[in-house]
Amino acid sequence: MSMTIKPLGDRVVVKQLKAEEVTKSGIVLPDTIDREKKAEAEVIAVGPGKMLESGQLAPMCVSVGQIVLMKSWGGDDVKVDGEEFKIVSEEDILAVLEK
Repeated sequence: MSMTIKPLGDRVVVKQLKAEEVTKSGIVLPDTIDREKKAEAEVIAVGPGKMLESGQLAPMCVSVGQIVLMKSWGGDDVKVDGEEFKIVSEEDILAVLEK
């Protein structure tokens, strides 16, 4: 049975994009290179938004399918159906990449 992740509040589920293992000039990066600094991810799911003191929901600034830059630390790593995801607060997302 396949599961779906539905984040709560202003949380966002992202799938980190794999770091390039070969540079554009053809240099192969060894496994010892710290790839944790890679902070690009695809948005997989978004919560309904942050609850304001007024009782209204603040709309989310990101949507499913967008590629985002996020802080390289923080969030929670989760594994669902063998796939790895990260759940972050919307405030940990720094920018949306547009083509």
